[in-house]
Amino acid sequence: MDADMGNGSHEESGLSKSTWSDADFDDMGWHDVTIHGLSVQPTDDILPRLLLDLDYIVRWVHPVPPAKHFSFWVSPATLVFDDVFDLEGDLDFKGLAPDLEVDGVHRLATDDARPNFAHIPLWHIEGNAFELKFRASGFHQYLRQPPRLVSRQVLSSTERGGCAFTEQGFS
Repeated sequence: MDADMGNGSHEESGLSKSTWSDADFDDMGWHDVTIHGLSVQPTDDILPRLLLDLDYIVRWVHPVPPAKHFSFWVSPATLVFDDVFDLEGDLDFKGLAPDLEVDGVHRLATDDARPNFAHIPLWHIEGNAFELKFRASGFHQYLRQPPRLVSRQVLSSTERGGCAFTEQGFS
């Protein structure tokens, strides 16, 4: 990781830096992360970017008896995918709209017959009542605030500072 890309660390939560990229993919996980906002942003280049505002779970904390429930180190974050194309998705809300809670983010190899695109991975974000599939050259994730230790997997709007797509990690 480049030294200038957000060097915030948070010893208590075990966080070593506040800006991550697709190079860190194998060390990251998005299970039970809540998405608060989504934006497809045009660029000066041909391909747009996909930005997600989410509450990233930095670490799950096992309960210490007599406690019976996990607690969580959570930070508001912006996940940005670059050079996005072939974007498709599905929302399946019936009745009240549930939280957009992620089950997993997958980076898949492709067998694209288009030679210029064969090396660009297919990303699949699947969750509770939704899924997104798209091609993107890579991503950066910016943890905008130091993690907070909370009893739930999602921060309140006040705790997270509302919905935002800021592309800078805390320092």
